[in-house]
Amino acid sequence: MTNIQIPRRTLGATGLIVSRIGLGLAALGRPAYINLGRQADLGSDRSVAELERRCHEVLDAAYAAGIRYVDAARSYGMAEQFLGTWLKTRNPPRDAITVGSKWGYTYTGSWQLDADVHEVKDLSIDTLRRQIVESRSLLGGQLQLYEIHSATIESKVLENMDVLRELQRLRADGLAIGLTVTGPKQADTIRRALQVRVDGVNPFQVVQATWNLLERSATAALSEAHASGWGVIIKEALANGRLTGRAEGRHVHELRTEAAARKTTVDALAIAAALSHPWADVVLSGAVSTDQLASNLKAVALVTGSVGWPHIAESPASYWEQRSSLAWQ
Repeated sequence: MTNIQIPRRTLGATGLIVSRIGLGLAALGRPAYINLGRQADLGSDRSVAELERRCHEVLDAAYAAGIRYVDAARSYGMAEQFLGTWLKTRNPPRDAITVGSKWGYTYTGSWQLDADVHEVKDLSIDTLRRQIVESRSLLGGQLQLYEIHSATIESKVLENMDVLRELQRLRADGLAIGLTVTGPKQADTIRRALQVRVDGVNPFQVVQATWNLLERSATAALSEAHASGWGVIIKEALANGRLTGRAEGRHVHELRTEAAARKTTVDALAIAAALSHPWADVVLSGAVSTDQLASNLKAVALVTGSVGWPHIAESPASYWEQRSSLAWQ
């Protein structure tokens, strides 16, 4: 696929080895998602068998290209199951690949494109206890990182001592523990999480946040988290397809111009912008095909010597309003 060597590093102070580009399975584990252009990407066959085949194909290509971090979640349809069957059939050494997943949402889409509700959020202790059993049953000992899925200030999960104590217990049991953040107050949530203590210890070691050329509001907070020893994972670097060549708008025109000048693709440029931050340990690719993955991986070669990126940022409120309007397709 590519001759590019993907650099690796330790994920904060966890001791886990990760590749600078990881593979996220949000778009590969279920028939419907909010990324632009899924009809062109996946066509009409969204059967379980076809998506498992596709997921395995992309995982094979990712592993061959040097990707060593894979990201799933309980709510990503059958992503954990697909990843679990891939791990069992390919059997990579446990220390050769780092696997992370998340708890807090339950998939409710019944494998339908037009489901009324695709996922339900519940950050309670009961959900955590149920879902860690489910995740471990599918991923076995390869599960090394477990994160709260979309923690927010408003959810109060960072004040829920039952949840925090259970997370601390799981950390003592050998799991790395993290949280993902979402919405226009990502920075506030990160800074609140940095203050959490359970018996004098912060259970969190990793944060996963949205950062892209349109939404940069968490930059300073992510730098602070990294400086404190946390690992940092970047999600939605392509803004659910808004930072790819298939999108429209002024921001894409500027990116196309810049990408042409650098003889690369829009998606590679956007991922490279995220990779260029020294605090970003992993930037996730959400590729659903080997061609998309190959294009994303071109980002690695763009980081060295890059001196600036297009100034196309939106206000956090505007960005998250636009994201919430994206249709499941």
